[in-house]
Amino acid sequence: MFRVLTRATGSAARLGELTTPHGTIRTPAFVSVATRGTVKALGVDDLRGLGVEALIGNTYHLSLRPGAETIASLGGLHGFTGWTGPWFTDSGGFQVFSLGAGKVHGVGKIATMFPGDAPPKPEGESLVALTEEGAHFRSVVDGSRVFFSPEEVVRLERLLGADVILPLDECTSPFHDHAYTRAAMDRTHRWAERALAAFAKTKDLGPNPGQVLWGIVQGGAYEELRRASARTIAALGFPGVAIGGSLGRSKDDMLRVIEWTVAELPEDRPRHLLGIGGVEDILAAVDRGVDTFDCAAPTRLARNGVLLTLAEEGFRIAIKNARFARDDRPVEEGCDCPTCAQYPRAFLRHLVQTGELSYYRLATLHNVRFMVRLLDRVRTALAAGRPASSSVGLNP
Repeated sequence: MFRVLTRATGSAARLGELTTPHGTIRTPAFVSVATRGTVKALGVDDLRGLGVEALIGNTYHLSLRPGAETIASLGGLHGFTGWTGPWFTDSGGFQVFSLGAGKVHGVGKIATMFPGDAPPKPEGESLVALTEEGAHFRSVVDGSRVFFSPEEVVRLERLLGADVILPLDECTSPFHDHAYTRAAMDRTHRWAERALAAFAKTKDLGPNPGQVLWGIVQGGAYEELRRASARTIAALGFPGVAIGGSLGRSKDDMLRVIEWTVAELPEDRPRHLLGIGGVEDILAAVDRGVDTFDCAAPTRLARNGVLLTLAEEGFRIAIKNARFARDDRPVEEGCDCPTCAQYPRAFLRHLVQTGELSYYRLATLHNVRFMVRLLDRVRTALAAGRPASSSVGLNP
């Protein structure tokens, strides 16, 4: 399913191929987020034209609406959405977290993932009750009671039919102490064992008999917990591993967590980093041995007036800024996306300033293509034996 083609000199980065029933993904790769079965503002023809190789949907949202059984009756995610390439599905564990501990600690959003030394800023009471059996919560669609157990999540993901599915886990917050983080990690391990058993029992369920179930490493920003979790999940025999949960209070914490985790994982299995999509973060993670990524940030930034480019500080521009009012340049010189090929920055600023719906599509086209081109550059660097960071002139 996964093979390493070559390794970079001077880093843990590796160039590889991840083969699925619906196509091969060249790694390192960015998996575009299609939470409800679609990348916001784009269609599948757009995605193919942009060079996207894989999508990730969310079991929490898709099971609430339109429902896993409905999607299964229409051929699973591949038949239902028209995207016939590789699909991943997350279990919805992060959504359970964001409605629970995330609300209590105020860290349920990408913008607050690394809160630094700031104290928790509660956003309300938890809407989730976690037990050993699973997660109890109310539907955000109609308020009905919903229960996610490891077994139920596997059943739902079997019906959705993605190529790579992830089990229910308990995410933790940067503000959780060692004792709570350890308890959550232990529960995640028990849930992983239950998910594996459920996966084996449901092999004839759903439209994709070639599905695989990957494990998830937890343990917060505590070294001994991360290492222990990585060893435990690897020993359970999952064919791939995701790194989830709290990655600490800072980007430095995140890099240490990745290093601790990867050091304990088998070399022959793919490693996925959940929820990380910044340029510097991806490059640093690749150089530490991560193979695939997913994050809603590129498309969310587009909708909020932030466009990605290697040519500007921080790899982004805020297109609403007045300095772009008469700027006749494309978002990024040399970019081959449909937006850069036809429209200047000034026009995009005009669209977002006036609330034109076409802005959302044009901005998303660019940001998604940016991520595809970025990973193309990374793979080119690795093929030449150089670290990922060198692909944009950064030090590893």
